Amino acid sequence: MKFCLFLPMILLLNLQLGCAPRDKSRRSTFIPTPNPSEDGSHPWTQGNPVQPEPSPLPIPEPSLPINGFEAIAAMGSGFNLGNIFDRKDKPTTVDEMKAIIDLYYQAGHRHVRLPVTWMDDFEGDHLADANGQLRTNHPRLRDLTTVIDYALAKPMFVIINTHHERWLKRDYKAGTSDVIFANLWHQIAQHFAGYPYELIFEVLNEPEGVFGDFTGPVSPFDAEPMRLTRHINEVGYQAIRNSDPRNQQRLVLILPNAQGNQTLLDEVYPNKGDLPDDGNDPYLAVSLHTYDPWTFCGEDGSNTKWPGSQKIVETIDAAFLHAQTLGVAVNYGEFGVGRKVNQNERNTDIVRQYYQLMTQTILDHGMAPTVWDDRGWFGLVEKTETRSYRFKYDLVPNALKSDR
Repeated sequence: MKFCLFLPMILLLNLQLGCAPRDKSRRSTFIPTPNPSEDGSHPWTQGNPVQPEPSPLPIPEPSLPINGFEAIAAMGSGFNLGNIFDRKDKPTTVDEMKAIIDLYYQAGHRHVRLPVTWMDDFEGDHLADANGQLRTNHPRLRDLTTVIDYALAKPMFVIINTHHERWLKRDYKAGTSDVIFANLWHQIAQHFAGYPYELIFEVLNEPEGVFGDFTGPVSPFDAEPMRLTRHINEVGYQAIRNSDPRNQQRLVLILPNAQGNQTLLDEVYPNKGDLPDDGNDPYLAVSLHTYDPWTFCGEDGSNTKWPGSQKIVETIDAAFLHAQTLGVAVNYGEFGVGRKVNQNERNTDIVRQYYQLMTQTILDHGMAPTVWDDRGWFGLVEKTETRSYRFKYDLVPNALKSDR
């Protein structure tokens, strides 16, 4: 098999990035610019080999770098556009995605996470080839770019990631998989290098499989899967940082194993020095997921398994305190309650309490909550009779109420 030769970039030394306190008056803002360049190329990607189709909206100007703690604070509450670019459950209909973004934005959300699977699912119709080389003219990538442009122009922060990527999580091969993954992230990061710093890169969604999880044969607490999790995060991190000078100050998120579980942060990263760049990169943050307890939150769960508010708060508190010792900001990138059969259980006060408690506790700690919405078992929006969108069961509006 032939690979593009990006292995040397993995071996480059980390750039040591300083972090002087920022003047809050200089916080990055979006200023619309009238049109794409005269040659029709996208203003944010000039100088790159990739030129996505221009957005129909005015394009924001490049912004100032914003470190992890500032970004997380500014992001506030957000949501996932799930099961669209990460798996072939919902069509990538741009107008529908814009309508959902509008709904959340009007409710007060200021960031959106766009899960993206690049080399898996979609019946083989992938965004990148087997070597991690981006298919820059793929229609789904053009749709993704349009949605990113639209959200950034609201303005909102936008997170993109490598999501399912089972070729890596299940079939990891030392060396070979590293080169492919590094090339993939080099391609993605270079593609979006000219974008505003409000575009955030998440290295790998929910490390599992060979990286360890609660349901598979590899325990997340074993030394080797924890080492591999740190390693693959480092591979992606280095590929991003070395892709383009403009990405040396872009916010990068990494997750622990066991599908990013909040309780594994202190296991995978017990010390600051275990983080990429020995924890000295101010533009690095962590993302955590939780559907705990699964007997309550999972699609086959039951409201009778509600663990009580104290248990939920204590687990978030523990993750927050450890993140403080690491000196990193935290995004809670996924949480929610799903029901495969009895959706009526979600239209209850106990589930509304869960969403509000999660959202407000995370915000109270200066972290950013990103609720999971797949318009399915965990869906939070639905179409009306007029084909517009509205929130289901008052879960999202109630979650933003600070009185609890």
